[in-house]
Amino acid sequence: MMRDPAPNPDFSLESLQGKDALNRLDLHFARFVAGFDAQPDTRVALAAALLSHRTGQGDLCIDLRKDADRVWPPNHPSPIRLPPAEDWITALTKANAVAAADWNDDPRFRPLVLDDHGRLYLHKYHLWELELARDLVARHHSKANEVDESLLLDGIGRLFGDADRCDRQRLAAMVALLRRFAIISGGPGTGKTTTVVKILALLLEQSAGRGAGEPIIALAAPTGKAAVRLQDSIRRQKAALPMKESIRGAIPEKVVTLHRLLGARPDSVHFRHDRENPLPIDILVVDEASMVDLALMARLVQALPAHARLILLGDKDQLASVEAGAVLGDLCGDATTFSANFARRLDALGAEAPTEQRCNSPIADAVVVLDRSYRFSDEAGIGRLAKACNRGDGATALTLIDDPAVPRVAWLDGEQEAAAYAASRYADLLNLIPQRQTPVAELFRRFDAFRCLCALREGEYGVNGLNQRIEQQLIRRGLIPRGSIPWYAGRPVMITRNDYNLKLFNGDIGLLLPDEDDPERLKAWFPTGDAGFRAFTPARLPAHETAFAITVHKSQGSEFDHILLVLPPADAPVISRELLYTALTRAREQCLFSGPRALLGGWIERRVERVSGLSDRLREVN
Repeated sequence: MMRDPAPNPDFSLESLQGKDALNRLDLHFARFVAGFDAQPDTRVALAAALLSHRTGQGDLCIDLRKDADRVWPPNHPSPIRLPPAEDWITALTKANAVAAADWNDDPRFRPLVLDDHGRLYLHKYHLWELELARDLVARHHSKANEVDESLLLDGIGRLFGDADRCDRQRLAAMVALLRRFAIISGGPGTGKTTTVVKILALLLEQSAGRGAGEPIIALAAPTGKAAVRLQDSIRRQKAALPMKESIRGAIPEKVVTLHRLLGARPDSVHFRHDRENPLPIDILVVDEASMVDLALMARLVQALPAHARLILLGDKDQLASVEAGAVLGDLCGDATTFSANFARRLDALGAEAPTEQRCNSPIADAVVVLDRSYRFSDEAGIGRLAKACNRGDGATALTLIDDPAVPRVAWLDGEQEAAAYAASRYADLLNLIPQRQTPVAELFRRFDAFRCLCALREGEYGVNGLNQRIEQQLIRRGLIPRGSIPWYAGRPVMITRNDYNLKLFNGDIGLLLPDEDDPERLKAWFPTGDAGFRAFTPARLPAHETAFAITVHKSQGSEFDHILLVLPPADAPVISRELLYTALTRAREQCLFSGPRALLGGWIERRVERVSGLSDRLREVN
C-alpha cells in the first residue's frame, strides 16, 4: 500500500530501508538534519534521506521538481508518493538545516543548500560546484600569452601535415594554444594523446620563440594504471614526431596520479597544494578526465596558479566517476559549436569551426570532440557497435552482434560458460610461469591480451563469483595446485587501497610470480611507468583482490586485445549504455558477450543521467 509521507506523524523512514532504497547512513543523516528543528518536519527528513541515498549513487543533488509526486522506492513492498514540489520546497525553505543559494551571507552553517532551481545539495557539493564553475569560467576568459601566428602555423603544418581545415586534431591544437583552458574529448583511437603531445611541442616552440624559459609541464591521471598508460603513450608519440631535439627533450614523460600531484596526506582529507599554496607549474595535462569526480576536480583547479594552462583529455561518453558527479560530461555538454568571434579567429588561422551566435555553454570555445577513430574503421564491428551504443540504438547493436559477417563482436559460442572460456584464455599464461624463463614483461603482455569484465561486483555473475569459478576451472586443469589459494604463481592481484609508501594505488594490477633466486617463494610484480617492474613480498601488499575478472569501472584507463563482458541473467540498475560503451571500447580487437540477449537492447537504450547543476552554474557565473 502506498503512503503519503507529508506531514503524516505516523510515517516512518525506517520502513523505506532495503535494496535500492535507504540504508542506515541515510537514516542517520535524516535524523541529524531533522534535529535542527524543535518540531521536525517529515518532508525535510525525507528530503535529507533521499539526498544522502542519491549522492551515494553519484548524483550531486536532487531535483525536487522532477522527483515530486513520484512513487518511491520503485519495487519496494511499501512505497510512498513523494510530496508535491511547491509543498516540499516550502517546507525545506523554512527548515533550520537548509541554507538558500546565497548562503555566503548566512553566518550559521547549515548542512543542506536549496538553490533557486529547486535542487537540494549537501553543503560541500554546492560549494565545490560553485567554486569549480567560477574558476573554470575565469580561466576560460583569462587572456593567454600572445601567440606568434607564423610560428604556430609553421608548427601546425609540420606536426599535422596535410590535415584539412576541418580536421578536429588540428582544431584542438589551435584551441589549446589560444586558450588557458581546453577540453579534448574522444573515444579510444581518436588520437587524444597524439594531439596533446603536438600541443606541448607547439607551446614549447612558442616559449622558445619569445625567448622565455621552458614552461613547467605536469602530466597527471586519476589512477596509477591510467598514469602508466599515458606515460607509455607519450614516450612513443614524442619519439615519432618531427620536432627539434631540444623540444623533444623538454616534453616530460613522467605521469603522476592526481592525488600525488596535489600532495595527498595519508591521514588527512586535505592536500598540500590548494588555493593558498598553488602547484608550481605552467601547464597541466590531465588524462582520463571522465574518471575525476566533482570534489577532486574542484580542488585540482583551485590548486592551479592563475597563469597556468589546463588541458583535460577524456571520453565524455564513458562511465562517470565512481564518486559523485559527471564533471567531464557536464563541461562538454553537447559540444557542437563555437562562439562566432572565436570561430573567426580560428578561421583566420586555417581551421574551420562550427559556429552559431548563441552557444549553450560559456566554455563552449574550450571544447573539441575528436570524432574520427584511427583504431576502428567504419566497417569494424567494435567501432560500429560503439556508435550504436552511444546513439542508444539497441536494435542496431543486436543486429551487429548477431551478424557473423560483422567481425570482432559476437556472443560467447553456444552454451559455453563464461568462467570456462576465461580459464581457457588464461591457461596459456599460467603454462609459461613454472618454467620461469619467460621475461616478466612478456608475461604481462600475455596477461593484458585478454580480460574478463563484469557489470556487477557481487553474485554469481559478478567479479567475486566469477574469479572463484575461474580459479576452480584452473585447478581442474592442473594449473593451480589444490590448496594453494590465494597464494599461487600466476594469480593476478588488484590493489584496492592506496599505499603511498609502497607507491601502490587503488586499481594497480600485478602478478604473483616465483622469485628468480628462490622459485619456492612468490613475489608480487607490478609495472612501473618506465617500462620496468617492481617486486614485493606478498605479505607487504596493501588490501587487494584476485583480478582474473574485474568490474567495468575498474577497467577504465586500460585496454586489452580481447575482452569477455559478462552480464547477469536479470536486470540490474547499474547496467546502462555508458557501462556497455566503456566495456566495449576497452577492446582493441575483439569483444565477446556472455549474458541475456533479450535484455541487452534495453540496457543500451537506458542512459544514466547524474543530477547536477554544474551546467547552470557555469552560465550563472559567466
